[in-house]
Amino acid sequence: MAEQQAEKTSIQVIERMMSLLDVLADIPDPVSLKILARNSGLHPSTAHRILAAMSSAAIVERHENGSYTLGIRLLELGNLVKSRINIRQIALPYMQQLHEVIGEAVNLGIRHEDEIIYVERTSSGRALLRVVYLVGGRAPLHLTSVGKLFLAADSAGDVRAYARRTGLPGKTPHSLTQLEALEKELDKIRRHDVAFDNEEAEIGLRCIAAPVRDDEDRLVAGLSVSAPSDRHNPDWAKPIKAAANGIAHALGHHAQRSK
Repeated sequence: MAEQQAEKTSIQVIERMMSLLDVLADIPDPVSLKILARNSGLHPSTAHRILAAMSSAAIVERHENGSYTLGIRLLELGNLVKSRINIRQIALPYMQQLHEVIGEAVNLGIRHEDEIIYVERTSSGRALLRVVYLVGGRAPLHLTSVGKLFLAADSAGDVRAYARRTGLPGKTPHSLTQLEALEKELDKIRRHDVAFDNEEAEIGLRCIAAPVRDDEDRLVAGLSVSAPSDRHNPDWAKPIKAAANGIAHALGHHAQRSK
């Protein structure tokens, strides 16, 4: 009985600590003990006792005027969590759900310098695609829907520098090999937050991609669906964007921060 009571007390302390952290997270400025107690529903003496323990562990910081803010230890732990996040593991359930809805191959790509690298894929089992779309495959940014997302996130100067470095080589008659045409395409992507590949990397294959952003609103990956042109459906953009937003939310991104 005594053990059960001790466990219950420990859980209550954790719950109260979390309620105090929630109040501190909601208010950007230093918060007084009075407001912390009121907003968390705790008695001031209880809040003070828990805050003292949290301050000693650097979970919160107590200022000279008696107000409190979130502590540096939370930043250290947050950075540790971020360093251990595997975007492939986070994205795969969303990719599988999207695959069930659309029935075509779903790809996850990241940027490495001037190329896209595909790091995860769910196969449709209905078409044999070139190796570039398999896990580990690479392609120039301007030839793929995912790559265009990253170029659209670049400044105009960075896009021009990319064009000079690469020469914008083409793979098909539909490839965007002129800077002016590429810039118009990127402007459209910025407006609609979705990118298309209309047989630009491979004849007979079209792709739609949506951006995946992290907790700092940085573009970290692109989620795309690739399918033969005769099965392509532009209406897929909506569920693709929803899946990409789901992955982003799991990475800590909040909609109100998006551009």
